[in-house]
Amino acid sequence: MDSRLLDILVCPLCKGPLKYDKPAQELICKADRLAFPIREGIPVMLEQQARTLPAES
Repeated sequence: MDSRLLDILVCPLCKGPLKYDKPAQELICKADRLAFPIREGIPVMLEQQARTLPAES
């Protein structure tokens, strides 16, 4: 994942920052508890394609 792209990408829902999870190939929005997949090097920034993260305890 290109670091320049990571600098400009934000969550499409809340416009908050995203964290890159390299092993899982996902972009994480902690505010919305969503993980957006990265497929073949391309971030899929669609809410319907995002995985809901479990609530933190």
